[in-house]
Amino acid sequence: MLDRFIPALFVLIWSTGWIVGKYVVVVKADPVTFLALRYFTAGLLIAAFAGIVGAKWPQTRAEWGHALVAGILLHAVYLGGVWWAIGAGLPAGISALIAAVQPLLTGLLAWPLLRERISRVNALGILIGFLGVLAVLAPRVAGLSPAELPAFAVPVAVNLVGMLGVTLGTFYQKRHGATGDLRSVTAIQYLGAFVVTLPVAWLIEPMVIPWTIESLYALLWSVLVLSIGAISLMLLMIRRGAVSKVASLIYLVPPTAAVQAWLMFGETLTPAQIGGMALTALGVYLATRK
Repeated sequence: MLDRFIPALFVLIWSTGWIVGKYVVVVKADPVTFLALRYFTAGLLIAAFAGIVGAKWPQTRAEWGHALVAGILLHAVYLGGVWWAIGAGLPAGISALIAAVQPLLTGLLAWPLLRERISRVNALGILIGFLGVLAVLAPRVAGLSPAELPAFAVPVAVNLVGMLGVTLGTFYQKRHGATGDLRSVTAIQYLGAFVVTLPVAWLIEPMVIPWTIESLYALLWSVLVLSIGAISLMLLMIRRGAVSKVASLIYLVPPTAAVQAWLMFGETLTPAQIGGMALTALGVYLATRK
């Protein structure tokens, strides 16, 4: 019974990642530096918990290596690209919509990489969901002037790299991370993400985090709800279901994030975007149907 609520809970929590990313920029914290602190804190807490409950740690170098690589792809590359793009001026809604291309790419790669068969109904759902995402994206892009478009090129490209990272990370986790205690594996993943993110932050940012109530709140939410809660749900779903169906849930994130952005930041939604959200929901239903 609980398995039915996990996808909805995951979408609700995961969608707040873009809101927090924008919030971090609003409070004038360097996004990549903030992510490094988030990875360090989350990894430390999970490692401590794993030690307290006696979780089994990987026994071989290969197992450690797989966990580190998965962490770099799922966290450092993905979130690093997304949060840097938002910090560079890419709206959170557009960033979330770019990330929603992941299910399409995942569905196309599921057969050659994992030999996962996708039914015609699932494939139709992936296509419909993608069209719904385009319907939500179109009004935002149409509102940009030609002079503004070049300024979005680099953040969009970095966001796409982040999307590719989480796509490959999902496959890698499915192939090499199907065994082992999720608590210890997740702690190692955050270690890998931290080791990669910290030097990048040192190279590209002043590494400033203003210690205010707002930034502390963002850190607590990022660590406890996103890095621990949402990631645990995602890894659990990857283990229990087909990777292409798990990825299709990402289609629901942009509409959910858009609603949250409307509530928190006053961003408006056009009728075309609302229709695109409904189309996206239909695509997710078909893509995840057994």
